[in-house]
Amino acid sequence: MNQLIPTQENKDGNLLVSGRDLHEFLEVGTRYDIWFNRMKEYGFVENIDFVEVDQKRTTSHGREHTMIDHHIKIPMAKEIAMLQRNEKGKQARLYFLELEERWNSPEMVMKRAMDYLNARVEKLQTSNLLLEQQVNELKPKATYYDMVLQNKSLLSISKIAKDYGMSAIKMNRLLHELGVQYRQGDIWLLYAKHQDKGYTQTYTHVIDADKSRVSTKWTQKGRLFIYELLKQEGILPLIERDESS
Repeated sequence: MNQLIPTQENKDGNLLVSGRDLHEFLEVGTRYDIWFNRMKEYGFVENIDFVEVDQKRTTSHGREHTMIDHHIKIPMAKEIAMLQRNEKGKQARLYFLELEERWNSPEMVMKRAMDYLNARVEKLQTSNLLLEQQVNELKPKATYYDMVLQNKSLLSISKIAKDYGMSAIKMNRLLHELGVQYRQGDIWLLYAKHQDKGYTQTYTHVIDADKSRVSTKWTQKGRLFIYELLKQEGILPLIERDESS
């Protein structure tokens, strides 16, 4: 099926179209904001039938400005198409009917269910790996409690990388190549042989019921470990390079 009007899926599994894309396809002569306000008078409810979004666009002069757009659910888009009472409206209505039929087919319902389950499994696997690392990090608690867990001088990888004149991205990749850590999604985790050494502290910051952010800091012990490791590879921090030059 040709995509007459681009669509996207939101996190709740609803198919959406841009109000501006629909307005353009229907070749409405009225300015978008005026036209959409008229459409809302037919009983459509914000946050149920549509949501308002900011859309950034660049002018021909290279300036960026923000425009108001709306993400519209397919039933609302279909009703708006019917209200136009012209050939373009009829064409859009038939397009949305076909979209709904395909979207609600057993195959597509099954695919969305499988995608959801796969995402949940991947999230669970990542959570288990994080939990394993956090447990292993806490193993030396009796020895390093005051020095490590309560240490106020924990460092981000970007700070350590700066000492070597590197970006955090380059330092993370280097530590991966040297067998220190591996990537799981957008998170770097230590390999098991390094997890119980007190090199890092990993925290999970809860943002809301569905979102959280993982933050990993290196201890001074971990910083020294990186120093010794890189020194063996002939990589010295900037301050030592200056002294030896």
